[in-house]
Amino acid sequence: MFEVLVFMFKNYFTNQDMLDDATLDDVAMEQELSAAGFELDDILGAFGWFNEMKSMFSTPAFDYSHEKTAIRVFTPSETKIINTDSLGFLIFLQQAKVINDVERDLIVDRAMALNTSLGIEEVRWITMMALWSQGRDKDYSFVEDALFNPRGSTLQ
Repeated sequence: MFEVLVFMFKNYFTNQDMLDDATLDDVAMEQELSAAGFELDDILGAFGWFNEMKSMFSTPAFDYSHEKTAIRVFTPSETKIINTDSLGFLIFLQQAKVINDVERDLIVDRAMALNTSLGIEEVRWITMMALWSQGRDKDYSFVEDALFNPRGSTLQ
């Protein structure tokens, strides 16, 4: 399913001309994804995953009122699915104020929903999708640079 999400993101969601002209409906997108060789279960799973993410990010954020010294402890099931480098990347983004506590937890939720072991590249893709869905172009570009720049990300 992850490959379907990346394909959708690259070919549909970030193509501003396509979004300006006419947004593809689910049926047309399903047909195109099927023609591209993706399985129906993966396509429908990706639609559900993406719609859930949009719903989560459109819901008013819970106020994580806590002391600045509070830390997020990841559960054993989270560390089984999301590797240490990926969790470190999310903490780095949070410390750099690219994402906040709530966004971090929503990204972790979407990673867990994939129910497969994830490396840093996959978590960076999920983060890019999350930032893009919120219209955060500057932050999206920062994570995109981290994904495609072999030297790694840098703060400017």
